[in-house]
Amino acid sequence: MNNKKKKLFTLHTDLDAFMPASDKDKEYMVQMRPSSTFFKDGVKRLYKNKIAFISFIVICLITISSIIIPMFWPYSYDTQLGVTPGKPVDNSYLNLQPFEYGKTEQKKMDAGESVFPHLFGTDASGRDYFIRVVYGTRVSLAVGFFASIIVLLIGTVIGSISGYCGGKVDLIIMRIVDIIYSLPDMLMVILLATVLKKTLAPVIENTFLESIGSNIISLFVVFALLYWVSMARLIRGQILSLREQEYVLSARATGAKGGWIIRKHLIPNCISVVIISAALQIPSAIFTESYLSFLGLGVNAPMPSLGSLASDALNGFESYPYRLIIPAVAISLIVLSLNLFGDGLRDAFDPKLNA
Repeated sequence: MNNKKKKLFTLHTDLDAFMPASDKDKEYMVQMRPSSTFFKDGVKRLYKNKIAFISFIVICLITISSIIIPMFWPYSYDTQLGVTPGKPVDNSYLNLQPFEYGKTEQKKMDAGESVFPHLFGTDASGRDYFIRVVYGTRVSLAVGFFASIIVLLIGTVIGSISGYCGGKVDLIIMRIVDIIYSLPDMLMVILLATVLKKTLAPVIENTFLESIGSNIISLFVVFALLYWVSMARLIRGQILSLREQEYVLSARATGAKGGWIIRKHLIPNCISVVIISAALQIPSAIFTESYLSFLGLGVNAPMPSLGSLASDALNGFESYPYRLIIPAVAISLIVLSLNLFGDGLRDAFDPKLNA
C-alpha cells in the first residue's frame, strides 16, 4: 500500500500525474463525433431541408415514370387509333374526352373484353394524349440534362483556362464572353435554331443522328454556343481566388504543369459551385426547349415535347382546355422542383453559407 504523502514545496516530479489514461478516462475527456466528409455533411443538410428533399423526390418520380410507363403502356405516342391500312378511318377516336372510348372499343367492351382507358383522351389525330405527355416529359428532361452537361463541360474548361492563365488569355476570353452577353438571347436562339435546322438536315441524313432529329441537335448546338458564358464566368471567379493559395504555389514550385494543377487542385476545390450551377442550369434549358418547341423550332413531329403539346393545344383551346393545362402544369412542376432543389443544393454545399 502506497502511504506516501504529498510533500509541499518539493522539486520532485509526481510520476502519478503521468500515468496513461484508461479507456474510461478517454471517453470522459474526449467527446469525438464519427468521422465525416464534406459530401456527407452536405447530404445531411440537404436532407434537413424538407422543401429541397421533397422537390428531389418529385424530380425522381417524374423521371422514373417517363422512362418506365412507355414500357408497358398499350398505346404509342405516334399511333393514330382508328386508322387501319385499307380500311376507312374511324373518326370516333378523334378528340376523345378523358376516359372516353371509340366505337370499336365500345363494341369490345359490350362483348365483355377489357379495353385500356385513355386517361387524358386523344388528340385531333386520334393519338393517346397521356402517353404523348409522358414522352414529352421525357424529351424535355433529356434535353435539360444533356444541355446542362454540355454547358458544364464547356464552361468549366474555358473558365478554368481563363482564370488560371490570366493576362492576355483571360482578356481575350472575357471579351468574347462580353460580346455573347451583349447579344439578345431569345433572338439569337431563334435565329440559330432556324438556320441550323435547315443546315443540319442534309448532313445527318442516313446517319444514326437522323433518328434524333435536326431540331434537337440544333438545340444542343445553341446551348453549346450561347449558354456556357455564365458557367465560364462563375468558374473563372472561383479559379482566380484559388490559384493564389499555398497548395497551388507548392505545386508550381515542384514543377507541376497548369493542366495538372487545374484537374487535381482547382476544379475539385470549386466542385460544389459547379454542381450547384449545373443543377440550376437544367430548368433554364428545359424552359428554353419548351418555348422553342412552342414556336415550332423544337422536336421533329410526331415526337412530342411539352412545348409542342402546348402549341398544338392552342387550336382547340376553347373546346379542350385541358390539353393546354396538362403540359403547362407539367412544365411548371418540373421547373419549380428543379429550382427548389438547386436552391437546396446551394444552401447545403456552399461552404461560405455554412461557415
